[in-house]
Amino acid sequence: MQLSQTTDCRTCPLRAQALFSPFTPDELAFMETFKIGEISLDAGRSFLHEGTSSPQVYTVLRGLGLRYKLLENGARQVVNFLLPGDFVGLQAMLMGEMKHSAMATTDIRLCVFDRGEIWSLFRNHPERAFDITWLAAMEEHYLGEAVATIGQRDATERVAWSLLKLFQRLRGVGLGLRDTVPLPYRQQDMADALGLSLVHTNKTLARLRLQGVADWRDGVLRVADLARLAEVAMTDLEHPETRPLL
Repeated sequence: MQLSQTTDCRTCPLRAQALFSPFTPDELAFMETFKIGEISLDAGRSFLHEGTSSPQVYTVLRGLGLRYKLLENGARQVVNFLLPGDFVGLQAMLMGEMKHSAMATTDIRLCVFDRGEIWSLFRNHPERAFDITWLAAMEEHYLGEAVATIGQRDATERVAWSLLKLFQRLRGVGLGLRDTVPLPYRQQDMADALGLSLVHTNKTLARLRLQGVADWRDGVLRVADLARLAEVAMTDLEHPETRPLL
């Protein structure tokens, strides 16, 4: 993968979003040296592979992707959806190799960091280094919610929960307008994330659309009433928490 000219960290479009906590001047100066470049990938291309190591870690700057595992029988489990601001690849640094893969769903642009320099982050900027721990803890929290959803919610509740989380995450990073957000994933991606068949996922989405709860078609998700969607998903309506950006 060829590194290309980078976006200036001082004018990073993600830093303008209220979702992300601000940098101190020292942290910003470090990030400018920590970042070694950017890469652009076409939709459908993987950039981290299960069972391999990577000398680099990434932040999604633009575009969408997903993390997934392939089972021995060829079945795929989507682990999580990747949105702008998400930090990817820490697993290989700590465990020696990736335990899942990551791919671009749309054309995607990634900020690239030398993972060896993360130790400088821990030595010289412990508060920012703690943010990595926070991100790992939030990932664990999300996976716990996903396991509970797959294990205890029915199909309608699962799909409603997933649409609610994605809608709020996308709005948090400045994507979408009023009651719509771009959602250019496939129904198969959602089925693979929620442990449902494609047919069951399609019928459930149609039911939610007919009930006026949520309408996901042609790569766009429309939610007119978030509170109602949360009620169907059997969850509380929570505003996204301010989070670190690397």
